[in-house]
Amino acid sequence: QVQLVESGGGLVQAGGSLRLSCAASGRTLSSYVMGWFRQAPGLEREFVVAIKWWIGSTNYADSVKGRFTISRDNAKNTMYLQMNSLKPEDTAIYYCAVSRIPYGGAWPRPDVSDFGSWGQGTQVTVSS
Repeated sequence: QVQLVESGGGLVQAGGSLRLSCAASGRTLSSYVMGWFRQAPGLEREFVVAIKWWIGSTNYADSVKGRFTISRDNAKNTMYLQMNSLKPEDTAIYYCAVSRIPYGGAWPRPDVSDFGSWGQGTQVTVSS
């Protein structure tokens, strides 16, 4: 069973930047899709971005394209989310997750139901 721990959230003004981290333990991620999701109060959890760990292919939600960048560090078994030009509507709890199925699951349209292991989340608040 994989354990995921997010960090890096906080309060930032609109236009600012944050970098989230997701540290994984208990399993090698090299054959899985990893993703970032977010959930704002009163709304459903939504897809933000995903990465195929073994080849680095990425898939972004339209709302974050050009502003957010996903990356991973194989040696540290850690995934990152660099968030630039933040907007108040980016305010949410951000979760990282691992796909249920290796090599092709959760692609090309990643959905919450495609992911089986989740972190506890980290709060991101963007003030206007």
